[in-house]
Amino acid sequence: MYSRDRLLILDADGTTIDAFGAIERTFAILHMNIGDLDRFQKRRHLFKYLGGIKEFPSNLKRQLGKRKRSKLISTLTEIYREEAVLYERMGTWINHLIDQAGLRVGVVTRNITNEPVETLRCLFERHGVDTKRFDFLIHIPLKQDKVGVFRQVRESFRINPARAYACGDEKQDFLAALSTGMHPFMVSYGFEDLERLTGRIGVPIELVSLTPMELRRRVCHALDVGDESEDGAASCRMPVTMAISATASGR
Repeated sequence: MYSRDRLLILDADGTTIDAFGAIERTFAILHMNIGDLDRFQKRRHLFKYLGGIKEFPSNLKRQLGKRKRSKLISTLTEIYREEAVLYERMGTWINHLIDQAGLRVGVVTRNITNEPVETLRCLFERHGVDTKRFDFLIHIPLKQDKVGVFRQVRESFRINPARAYACGDEKQDFLAALSTGMHPFMVSYGFEDLERLTGRIGVPIELVSLTPMELRRRVCHALDVGDESEDGAASCRMPVTMAISATASGR
């Protein structure tokens, strides 16, 4: 039997955390250049962190060798713990979600810093998020997909898949949500841009939020809770453009 609870799985890097800003800062400290966000989003796999055509030769030299890679990760860890930021008003919003009765909220991440769970606790708590009240904070290896963990979390709380939601910014987030019967909330301001999400990955544009504010509003609307980071219940209203679109299509 299912419980009456609902479930919201949050992603960390690129969805709630400005990961690009942290990476950009880390590269600058180590005299490297990651390029701008638009080009970063279009790169695939390893090239995301080695730069594009302009940055690749110089960055490659500085990342070769175990010691240099270790320095890169340790610097990134320090930046995450001491400087990295959540996207606008995310801290207040997350605390508000945690306060909702009957809503299980937590984070599943593939963050690549040292001791990533502790790193994320430091970052979230700097922004006022009470991480002790998360129902879960789970790190998985970079090469592991999220499907098994999503399913394990959902089943551990006996959540009806129809009452389960997952937020993310990459292909693996989308596929993991679909594979476990959850509704995906996708964003295009993180590691993947709108063109790749909708064109290459096949995410319906109706599921994609262009800004952190839009993500907050979509989630609040779906969960039927007000967003305390803005104007209470009024912030649950969907964007005007979406309302017009729905009317025009006869829904």
